[in-house]
Amino acid sequence: MISFRYHNPTQLYFGRGMLEKLRELAPAYGRNVLLVYGGGSIKKNGLYDLVLQELSAAGASVHELSGVEPNPRLSTVHRGVEICKKERIDFLLAVGGGSVIDCVKAIAVGAKLDFDVWDVITRRASAPAALPFGTVLTLAATGSEMNSGSVITNWETKEKVGWGSPHAFPAFSILDPTFTFSVPRDQTVYGMVDIISHVFEQYISHTTNAPVQEGFAETILRTVIETAPKLLENLESYEYRETILYSGTMALNGTLAMGVQGDWATHNIEHAVSAVYDIPHGGGLAILFPNWMEHVLDENVGRFRRLAVQVFGVDPAGRSDRETALAGIRALRAFWTSIGAPSRLADYGIGDDRLEVMADKAMANGPFGQFKKLQREDVLAIYRKSL
Repeated sequence: MISFRYHNPTQLYFGRGMLEKLRELAPAYGRNVLLVYGGGSIKKNGLYDLVLQELSAAGASVHELSGVEPNPRLSTVHRGVEICKKERIDFLLAVGGGSVIDCVKAIAVGAKLDFDVWDVITRRASAPAALPFGTVLTLAATGSEMNSGSVITNWETKEKVGWGSPHAFPAFSILDPTFTFSVPRDQTVYGMVDIISHVFEQYISHTTNAPVQEGFAETILRTVIETAPKLLENLESYEYRETILYSGTMALNGTLAMGVQGDWATHNIEHAVSAVYDIPHGGGLAILFPNWMEHVLDENVGRFRRLAVQVFGVDPAGRSDRETALAGIRALRAFWTSIGAPSRLADYGIGDDRLEVMADKAMANGPFGQFKKLQREDVLAIYRKSL
């Protein structure tokens, strides 16, 4: 293991009926609340009314920001910051999936700045503080409900940037699996791909002597893989939604990262794709991850062999370590295909005409990745294999 410090201040309220905790929690942060949500699905499924009911019981004065995009945009963050400053907002509440939460993190930081929050997102400045915020989660995917990370897209410059701040942890997050019942099949698939990808980014590592972290990661991977087809057969199963929702949080709340040097190269490669084409993040990861794996396989064949055997049940008998590892990557492809995830960039109508542009965006901060340091030619090779 490598040396580490762990800190996570987010209070997690998990299970059926936990929304009623909102009336107890919210008043501690102030009465003037900005409610932030996406395209309106929370109004269709009734969650919007339930949240307003709880905020009313808490004596809150509610302002609203709706229309947060699946890849949340800087322009929407700016709108939120403007509301916070104009209306003197005390507290923000994100109701939705990771995109809404990521947007709220940027708004919360931006509301405390006298300069553009984009400077913080692009690491040209640091955040001194943030408004407090809570979340009511409606989609199992990003883990943003219990971490300090966020991804924001500047659509004008076609940049999609991951960032974080110690001030950007939610004060609390409410996770009721019933609020994920109405998530459509395709979004459910993308969410599960995202969860698995988050585990991969921490599990595929050169770190030694981390058996507990490896065991945690393998358990989450096996659990999601075993539960996914069952959930897709019954999208309103409380048991399966509960399992996937908890897996998503545990995949990226810092637990798996303790003492481990994660990679995160594939996320960076995908961010460049969705910055240009605005495709679903989970869809992009499903396409790119197996090709990244094949590209970096020889950096540590043993790690991929273990993944194949421990997670995908590949029988190593009669196979070399490399053959076993490749069988595991094929098993991953087959699993993602079986649940309806895309396998080629062509599935989104993406050809080779903008590969150079995407590579430039991926390389904006120079070579990247911890498992294998990727150069521009590596990125292009992975994109070409993904066509």
